[in-house]
Amino acid sequence: MIAVIQRVTESAVKIDGKIKSEIGLGLMILLGIEDADNQEDIEWLSKKIVNLRIFPDENGVMNRSVMEVGGEILLISQFTLHASTKKGNRPSYIKAAKPDIAVPMYEKMIATLETELGKSIGTGEFGADMKVSLINDGPVTIVMDSKNRV
Repeated sequence: MIAVIQRVTESAVKIDGKIKSEIGLGLMILLGIEDADNQEDIEWLSKKIVNLRIFPDENGVMNRSVMEVGGEILLISQFTLHASTKKGNRPSYIKAAKPDIAVPMYEKMIATLETELGKSIGTGEFGADMKVSLINDGPVTIVMDSKNRV
């Protein structure tokens, strides 16, 4: 499971010109799911995300988590994070999980993040053509792969 985590002052996702979800201060996360991902990946990644100390404290040092600042989360499914560009110029998405695996995993990730954060999160819509906007604060962008946790 790959997550691109961006600290934002605001972020929104639109589908068919209508806002599906929007947040203020918090984290906008792009999530790529592969066939090998499981509940352990979800739990590890969720816990890391909500406890990641990337918000400034009173001294301007990145020392606070999204929970500590009362921030929000917007989670967007993005299979293209698993693109392979080794051969040719057209990316291959062979590692990306198919919807029958990815949709339940995405829904479990939403539920786990909500439990960890203690409140509802914003989401995109799996498989939809989404327009995502954000103001990256810092900019701060962190990439995490649950397969590289050891």
